[in-house]
Amino acid sequence: MIRHLVLFKLNEGVSRDEERVAAGARAFEELGAKVPEVRSWECGWNVTDRPVAYDFAINSSVEDTDALGRYLEHPAHQAAVAPWAEFATWVIADYEI
Repeated sequence: MIRHLVLFKLNEGVSRDEERVAAGARAFEELGAKVPEVRSWECGWNVTDRPVAYDFAINSSVEDTDALGRYLEHPAHQAAVAPWAEFATWVIADYEI
């Protein structure tokens, strides 16, 4: 099993209240159910206010690295992540569990 973690940091001057950001979050909330390879799916906004904190997180799992590749290439994933490039940066970690 592979854990896929993604942490998003909104760009300077961007607020989570903006419609484009809210739409991006909604797209991620729905994404786990749209991709057959996803075994578990959680996402949400950070609830703490610390300088090192990121703003939004995805915590998901897939069966193996092949499934991870299919997830990353899935049209629903591509559509959900594309808008985030306009208003955020992110880091990822993929590891075996």
